[in-house]
Amino acid sequence: MSEIPTTQHAIQIVGADEVIVNPNKSVDPVGPHQMMLQVEACGICFSDTKLLHAFDNHPRKSEVVAGIDLDALAEIPSYKPGSAPVVPGHEPVCRIIEVGEKVTHFKVGDRVLVQADWKHLRTAKSNGAFGYNFDGALQEYVVVDERCVVNPADGEEFLIHVSDAPSAAAVGLIEPWATVEGSYAWAERNHVADGGRLLVVGEGCVEELTAEHVPGEVVRVAASEVASLEGQEFDDIVYFGASAEVIEALAALLGTRGTFCVVLGGERIERKVSLDIGRVHYDFIRFCGTTGSDPREGYAWIPANGDLRENDKIAIIGAAGPMGQMHTMRAVTSGVAGITVAGTDLSDERLEGLRSVVGPVAEARNVPLEIINTSTTPLEYGYTHVSCMVPVPALVSQAIDLAAEDSIVNAFAGIPAGTFGEFDLQGIIERRIFVLGTSGSDVSDMRTVLRKIEEGIIDTTISLYAVTGMAGFVDAINAVMNRTSGGKIMVFPMLHDLGLTPLSEMAEKLPEVAAKLDNGLWTKAAEEALLATAK
Repeated sequence: MSEIPTTQHAIQIVGADEVIVNPNKSVDPVGPHQMMLQVEACGICFSDTKLLHAFDNHPRKSEVVAGIDLDALAEIPSYKPGSAPVVPGHEPVCRIIEVGEKVTHFKVGDRVLVQADWKHLRTAKSNGAFGYNFDGALQEYVVVDERCVVNPADGEEFLIHVSDAPSAAAVGLIEPWATVEGSYAWAERNHVADGGRLLVVGEGCVEELTAEHVPGEVVRVAASEVASLEGQEFDDIVYFGASAEVIEALAALLGTRGTFCVVLGGERIERKVSLDIGRVHYDFIRFCGTTGSDPREGYAWIPANGDLRENDKIAIIGAAGPMGQMHTMRAVTSGVAGITVAGTDLSDERLEGLRSVVGPVAEARNVPLEIINTSTTPLEYGYTHVSCMVPVPALVSQAIDLAAEDSIVNAFAGIPAGTFGEFDLQGIIERRIFVLGTSGSDVSDMRTVLRKIEEGIIDTTISLYAVTGMAGFVDAINAVMNRTSGGKIMVFPMLHDLGLTPLSEMAEKLPEVAAKLDNGLWTKAAEEALLATAK
């Protein structure tokens, strides 16, 4: 192992919409509980742009308040909450090159994939996260603390061991693929929260609803008294009524992972309802209901998860973008019987890229795949599973309008919390449309994707659009923000001078690397040739 330098090249967010390329950032020392990771590669995620815009207002940039001895946080040099400059980057593959004497789960030489959400470390509204309130991997070296990457409750490790076989790009792309996997695997709740707070508004019976799953507290008020509850949060809200104004006021009282059940009792909601669609994605809030009078009927149609079902008619809105390609590939390789898949975008060029990557796989697996430019051919009503990749509330609302009875709508795109849209809640209840959203992934999701790579079910590098070193980072993050990239961008921090290089331009700019591509797709040999350019 070569000697670790005292300074390094790093990307740092230093304020809202302020990012710098720092050629002289200090390399942190390794304490007794810590490990030095040398970064092989790190992907750029659209979530990085949200951190850039929000900075210290981002829920994952706030201080850790539980899950670790708070005095220990002062011992972790990479802990950067609040307004402290932070290195982003949460999609890396790294090599452990130094460990402290108290580290027990990992050793020098381990190659690891980082699961960025350290969920046992709680912040006020989220959790500790690599690349958010802890320095991430858009630098050459990063120090992590074993107390952060091992859950003390169950020993779950957030550094996942991987072999040397796949390329760094293939492994680094596991994290975004895992967020896709996680959106289908997240376990939903079809009953009131045991031990939670239940708010009942209006006249109606909840005794049978709470017979098997018992809340810790039940609060009952009339609709006219809702304003008196301002500032409170509830795990479940059951509203007997149909007033759009009351629904909008009650939605603000729904806590994280809360469920709102509207019991119409034969009434109708008179207009579309303004709802915070960002909270569906980031806070996992859910809406259900019934046209009848029994709230159990509303909870009953919540599915176990958001996964594909036999004979689903699937639409993926924004399918030609990086995440959309992943959703489309997951669908055609799912093995679920009888499904059909429609992938949409507004660009013929991007759609041709989608067709070239996913089309042969769909044909080989006998999955009907339709590629649609919705600027000229609008989608029609009748889909039973719709995923929206575009962070625009109006498009999520349109997705709901396209959904048939007993359908699932995945609001996958990360619309910031606090972003409202107009939604047909009456239609959602009548047609039993379950609208879900998820943020991040679990270790199990990452292991699922790793298994699919090892078994040859998927090749994560089909998502790779370009590579870059530190010199091209600003161009790369702008391409992500402006949605001009044709896929994912992988940063190799040790390549200081490499600019943003799309794979399609590799033959012109780096012919020795292009010669190692496989039909234009990334390979480990291409990666080795790329890294050789720095020597």
